[in-house]
Amino acid sequence: MSESTETQVLIVGAGPAGLTTACALAQAGVDVVIIDALASGANTSRAAVVHARTLEVLTSLDVTSRMMAEGVVVPTFTVRDGGAVLARLDFSGLPTPYPFTLMLPQSRTEALLEHRLAELGVTVRRPVTLQSIDTESELVMCGVMHDDGRAEVIRARFVVGADGSHSRVRDAADIRFEGSDYEQSFVLADVTLSWPLPADEVQLFLAQEGLVVVAPLPGGRHRIVATVDVAPEHPSSSDVQRLLDERGPRGSAVHDIAWSSRFRVAHRLASSYRSGAVFLVGDAAHVHSPAGGQGMNTGIQDATDLAATLAAVIDGSADAASLDGYETRRRPVAAGVVALTDRMTRVATIRSPRRRQLRNAAIRALTTIPPLRRALTMRIAELR
Repeated sequence: MSESTETQVLIVGAGPAGLTTACALAQAGVDVVIIDALASGANTSRAAVVHARTLEVLTSLDVTSRMMAEGVVVPTFTVRDGGAVLARLDFSGLPTPYPFTLMLPQSRTEALLEHRLAELGVTVRRPVTLQSIDTESELVMCGVMHDDGRAEVIRARFVVGADGSHSRVRDAADIRFEGSDYEQSFVLADVTLSWPLPADEVQLFLAQEGLVVVAPLPGGRHRIVATVDVAPEHPSSSDVQRLLDERGPRGSAVHDIAWSSRFRVAHRLASSYRSGAVFLVGDAAHVHSPAGGQGMNTGIQDATDLAATLAAVIDGSADAASLDGYETRRRPVAAGVVALTDRMTRVATIRSPRRRQLRNAAIRALTTIPPLRRALTMRIAELR
């Protein structure tokens, strides 16, 4: 006989979007179960950029102050080609209590969210894998498997798929994931280095070989992200040094590499964010280029919107028709992010010398116009 559990909301996936959904629901008094297939949370940094709007929405969950205590405040984003500055975007004048980018490894964001969730009386159930979803009855019947082989059925009024780009929830709900993959792959590394440029900037370098992003992290490290045709499985210090020598400023020296990886990127958007009582958030609903550091931020904002919507229906302050509002509000936001990051990636990876000259001239010209510069800064900060 399988074990059986009943809850108001089952969340599948304990990344930033899933944990945020769980925190917001638990804080609203909703009974919630959250499961994850991994035995423990992430211990690598992956996403590292936290934008102003995300800090705003996490304030009500008592998480933002904890993130601020650990993160690095970065008020400036620069675009460079070698030693030439093409654009400088200053976040310090934005209409927000958090006029900056906060650099904090995703592993710490997840740890702080999971700690807050525990304070609210909810523990992530790990490792537990979703096996099936049956929506035919009044409650959604979810078959899950524990690591020790125990089968369990979790009956929930609502199910939230926060289980990433290869979402089992999305597949079980028969929701299409539309888009395509980029040809290039990405190198991702956290390093200790000597660096000749300001430490309070995120810097994007455009080069004929491809782009490289250098951003400060807590503990004196820097995050390196670069496009390459074929990335090594585990990029080494010498691999990262070569990328910086080819694309960055003179005078950089990589001393140590804490962690590195390679990944491929797609730009895809779920055809729907909802199928009956099943909803999607985060990477289960949208994936895109890391340009601008939008992914985790968009997912966390999905989560707070969906949690508020579900809580209002569960407590009776809103009717079931309001559930459609989640997709109406959030899917256009993700569509805009997918389009923006796709344009940024394609523009940044132009290789034709003539087209690169035209691109650089256009970036210089457009970002000297105050309204356009401010609009771009607001868009990156996800304030509009």
